Amino acid sequence: MPVSGALLTQIAIGTVALYTLVTAASRAIGRLLALAEYYDVDEVLVGMTVLALGTSLPELSSHLVASLGILSGVLEYQVTSAVVIGGNTGSSTVQQFLLVGILLIGYGTVHVSRTFVYESYLPMLGAISATILVAWDGTISRLDGVLLLGLYLIYVGVIIARREPTQSLREAPSKNPRRDTVVATGLLVLVLLSASLLLSVVEVVVDTLAIGGSMVGVVTIGVAAALPELTAVMDAIRRRSPHVALGTLVGSNIVNPLVGIGLGGALSTYSVPSAVVLWDLPFKLIAGVGLLGWALYWREGEFTRTEGGYMLGLYFAFLAGRLVLFPGQ
Repeated sequence: MPVSGALLTQIAIGTVALYTLVTAASRAIGRLLALAEYYDVDEVLVGMTVLALGTSLPELSSHLVASLGILSGVLEYQVTSAVVIGGNTGSSTVQQFLLVGILLIGYGTVHVSRTFVYESYLPMLGAISATILVAWDGTISRLDGVLLLGLYLIYVGVIIARREPTQSLREAPSKNPRRDTVVATGLLVLVLLSASLLLSVVEVVVDTLAIGGSMVGVVTIGVAAALPELTAVMDAIRRRSPHVALGTLVGSNIVNPLVGIGLGGALSTYSVPSAVVLWDLPFKLIAGVGLLGWALYWREGEFTRTEGGYMLGLYFAFLAGRLVLFPGQ
């Protein structure tokens, strides 16, 4: 079908909004880390809040804006739900497979400890499983959203109670905390405004082209929202500290479903596309369990460049399967 000038304008606006969303989120994280270093905030708390929540800021802000838009009637319920949930699962899939694959191929062999498996990887699989269970009926109710948020709070409480130090990408201390607080606040407002504009544009594009909202979310918000984690991966390869990036990627896969979908569901409820519960989440869960079993019982806890290649293949298999099996979603 011919593409009108108005549609091209909308796509251009959406592209700028998406770039602004990701860039502002990334810079806000840097300012918040500098403030945390200045005030000597406990490293565990930094890892569980600024790093874990901060790297998921594009997804979380999209959910917040989407739910407020649904409640006010500004955004259409079905399309907006599909876009933000597709973006959420899409971003998590990029991190779980594509970025972990890049990390392994770029770095080489990474040994996964039993502690990491029990404290991070298994909770990630649990978060995916919990999301499948609450979304199986095609909706995320307010009760479902509260349940997901509650599971995240329990997870954070257990981690904090153990008080085990975690590696994190810390910034230099803030030299001007008042200025950095103002700038960080302004950047967070910009993130919300960009997310609002982006969702409005996506709704127009979906209606005009009659394509699936969740697939748009997977390939736009999903890919772009994972860019902060890509930066962490490249920095970890350069610094020869792969466990930092691996922890960030797995942590984001816990935050995205529990906090992102949980927050949105608790505020406005969501309609969940069948592609998400029949393909996206089951694919992530089955592949995650399989890779864990392979690494622990065949490789004795080691992920190598071979597994990195498998990860890349799994990501493209995920996209291909979704396009073939659910072309309209």
